[in-house]
Amino acid sequence: MKVKETAQIVASDKLAENIYSMLLATTASQYAVPGQFINIYCNDGSKILPRPISICEIDKELGTLRVVYRVVGKGTAEFSNLKPGDTVEILGPLGNGFPLEEGKAIVVGGGIGVPPMLELAKELTGDVTAVLGYRTDDLFLADNFIDAAAEVVFATDDGSVGVHGTVVDAMKENDLRADVIYACGPKPMLKGVAEYADSIGAKCYVSMEERMACGVGACLGCVCQSKEVDNHSHVNNKRVCKDGPVFLSTEVVL
Repeated sequence: MKVKETAQIVASDKLAENIYSMLLATTASQYAVPGQFINIYCNDGSKILPRPISICEIDKELGTLRVVYRVVGKGTAEFSNLKPGDTVEILGPLGNGFPLEEGKAIVVGGGIGVPPMLELAKELTGDVTAVLGYRTDDLFLADNFIDAAAEVVFATDDGSVGVHGTVVDAMKENDLRADVIYACGPKPMLKGVAEYADSIGAKCYVSMEERMACGVGACLGCVCQSKEVDNHSHVNNKRVCKDGPVFLSTEVVL
């Protein structure tokens, strides 16, 4: 179930360079699951399209959703200037989330793909290892993952923390094994993670990142290539916002 409503900002904080956290009081928290996203509308009426932002944390008891986002344009810059007590229009939760499978799991996040993996790490009931990739030692949300996962492995582009390289390098170097791997990040990273999962015989779910317009499956602006013909478009495409953003790695072309 999704709702469109005016959500009040409970907290807004800067976590790292151009990375911000926003805590929203919203009834959408009662329906959200890890891996979904919400559309946030700008208060500036000249910006018509909403900004889709992945859900980082869900608190059904307090009735809040946390989103963590990177400032990349005028819309997200507007969000970064909002203060507690301000309000924004939202629509959500949207998309399909991660299935919570049993067994040993690895959750993998790269860059701004790190935040969507936090709630998943918290809700998985088995042994969880988090593999997190950053550009530098500005490890936003690292402490949250240390609390949520049994083990946390870091990879940085500049080698300042953890493995010098990618999240896939980190998994190989630590010889990580699991029954299922979940991943969110840029497509080259997802491709590498899916190949690693295949090499160890693990199931792999990926959360795709594509530019979205409507966020509800109507405009077909965020399609990704699928391996089978889609029942909606009748071609080898999947709508990331509606059919995803989470897919089995074997469903899509990475």
